[in-house]
Parts: sequence; C-alpha cells; structure tokens
Amino acid sequence: MNLRAVVLGLFFALFWSSAFTSARVIVAHAPPMASLSLRFLLSGLIGVALARALGESWNLTRGQWRATVIFGVCQNALYLGLFFVAMQTVEAGLASIMASAMPLIVALANRVIFRERLAPMAVVGLGLGFGGVLIIMSSRISGGADPFGLMLCIVGTLALAVATLSARGASSGGNVLMVVGLQMLIGAVCLAVASLALEELWVDITTGLVVAFVYTTLVPGLLATWIWFTLVNEIGAIRASVFHFLNPFFGVLVAAVVLGEAIGPNDMIGVAIVAAGILMVQLSKARKVAAPV
Repeated sequence: MNLRAVVLGLFFALFWSSAFTSARVIVAHAPPMASLSLRFLLSGLIGVALARALGESWNLTRGQWRATVIFGVCQNALYLGLFFVAMQTVEAGLASIMASAMPLIVALANRVIFRERLAPMAVVGLGLGFGGVLIIMSSRISGGADPFGLMLCIVGTLALAVATLSARGASSGGNVLMVVGLQMLIGAVCLAVASLALEELWVDITTGLVVAFVYTTLVPGLLATWIWFTLVNEIGAIRASVFHFLNPFFGVLVAAVVLGEAIGPNDMIGVAIVAAGILMVQLSKARKVAAPV
C-alpha cells in the first residue's frame, strides 16, 4: 500500500466518522429525512456538474448503473436515512461505533452466504468485534440509550454492508465522480418521497445548523465518498476496508471534542476491542489476497 493510499484512507476515516457529529446537530434543528434529501440533492448536483466539467460521461455501463442504484438506495436512502432518524435520540459517538461494525457484517455475510473460508485470525476478529459492540450497547442501554434508535442503527448498518459489496461494481470502468453524483441523486429522490409521506416539515435556522449542513454536504457527503471510490479503485475494496478500523476512534473522538459527549470506561474498552476486531478481519483478508497462488 503506497503513501497516497494511506493518506487517502486516513482522510476517508476522519471525514466519514465526523459525519455523525454534524448529523447530530442537523437533526436537532430540522427533520432528518428532508434535510438529508436536500443534502444529497446539492451534493449530487455538484458532483455531476464537476464530473461533466472534467469530461466524465453519464453513459455508464449496465453493471455500473446497477451498482450505482444499489449503492444510492442502500447507503444513502437506507443506511444514512435510518441513522439520521436514529440520531434524534442516539448520540453521535454511539452511532459511529454501530456503523463501524459494517466490515464485520460483510465478512460474516461472505462466510454464511457465499461460503467463503475464514482464516483463524478473521474468526477471532469477528468474535472480538461483535463482542466489543455488545459491550458498548449493553453499557449505553443500561445508561438510558434509546433501544428503538439502536435498532434503526443496526438495520442501517446492514444496508451499508450491502452498499459496500456493490462499491467495486460502481467504481470500475471510470467516471468515478459521475457515479458519486448520480448515487447521491438517487438517494435524494428516495428520501424526498419518504419525508413527504412520514415527516412534518419544520426548520429552526441557526448558525450551527448552517455550518453543520454545509460541512456534511461537502466533506462527508461529497469528498469522503469520492475518496472511498478512488481508494477502492486503486487498492481494492478489501485493502481499502482496513481503514474502517479507525472509524470507532475518530467517531467517538470528534463527538467528544465537538459535542462534549461523555466517554465512559466501557466505551473506551469497547472501542478498542471493536477496532482490533475490524483490523484483524481486514488484515486477514488482505493477506489472503496477497498470498501466492
């Protein structure tokens, strides 16, 4: 893995994790699905415009269109939509830890559904990762965390795992920025329909809302997604996913610094265990790919 990939991976993990903190601010001042739909509309239009200016085409292959639609629905509409709704009652740090379990779910799905053999290191990593999540969840639930909000986060993380499995198909063949823009527009449409059907429209305009919305639209929304697709194209989805082990640390750290969320001893222990589990699973996969045939 070259220096460029390492730098991209670090920025991806930081930007991706920070989205939970800015989302927590947004949902305190506006309806979650409506604000997320507007964010995706703006990010998508900017992405498509930049892609066209750079000479990219929206004439995607059939495989790219299929993967882009799956990614747009599963990541943007389901994963982020459910998390935005959940973060009305779930703290940003906890939400980031829940979402960080995605690589573990992908590895488990490969074993159960696709019968992929797991190395002993991966098996231990899965056990550690899920154990760490359970430690944090049990501590937070006993401390008053909303069980329904946590359930929404679990379903959203499952949708994110499906989106991740489709990422390579969406990014292969070029037109990366165009794919990023189009999948955001797909998410915007899905969330707009859901918002009109389920939400009451209201907005409490504050400086914090404006700053959080602009940041979420441009940094986690557009830049982090572009970095992810670029990273997957350059080093593959398995090696790129190694950087997810940083997400629990960054997510809790940013929420503590920006929002002042408390970090308890069980949180620190759980975060370390989850990160170790994710790292073991991804390193095991990377070694398998790199092994000579």
